[in-house]
Amino acid sequence: MLKIWGRTNSINVQKVLWTVEELNIHYQRIDAGLQIGVNNEEWFANLNPNRTIPTIEDDGFVLWESNVIIRYLTERYGPEEFYPTDPQQKALMEQWMDWQQTTVMLDLGPLFLSLIRTPKDQQDAELISRTAENMEQHMAILDGHLRDKDYLLGPKLTATDIPVGAVVYRWYALDVPHPEFPALKDWYKRLQTSSAYREQIMKPLS
Repeated sequence: MLKIWGRTNSINVQKVLWTVEELNIHYQRIDAGLQIGVNNEEWFANLNPNRTIPTIEDDGFVLWESNVIIRYLTERYGPEEFYPTDPQQKALMEQWMDWQQTTVMLDLGPLFLSLIRTPKDQQDAELISRTAENMEQHMAILDGHLRDKDYLLGPKLTATDIPVGAVVYRWYALDVPHPEFPALKDWYKRLQTSSAYREQIMKPLS
């Protein structure tokens, strides 16, 4: 059985949980991270020397890094249309996944931590303003890409949409300005037709 270590309010864990629910993979989730602990125990370092979540074990195979986990699970268990095999389509999938993690999260991460996990009297107004403005620029790029597409790679939901879809929910849920991005909003509404997205991603921020 697939085991997933991680807490359900972590965006990186949520991405993996959305994936396994979308693909109907039977799994066991073990609470771990932050105040829950577990990942700070010595035995966990044998699974993941970084002691981060999510970490998975699939029939003895251990893997960490959320977007890599998504690619692995969808390639192993998903239908071909969910995980592109064409080299160019696959490269585009990885491009958007890497963009989510290495570009968008550089702003969404600090913005989320500032607004949700930092007491009001300790918040950095300049940091919040700067990262919120940067997020608008990222979402403008996404809106432009989606103007002639239902999903990131075309007419159907693929693994590509999962990491990006997770950050878009958080952006809309944060108390910051949200300019009118019609294509982005339409895509966001299409994501919400998935029960797995609603159940695993659209949780109260904490």
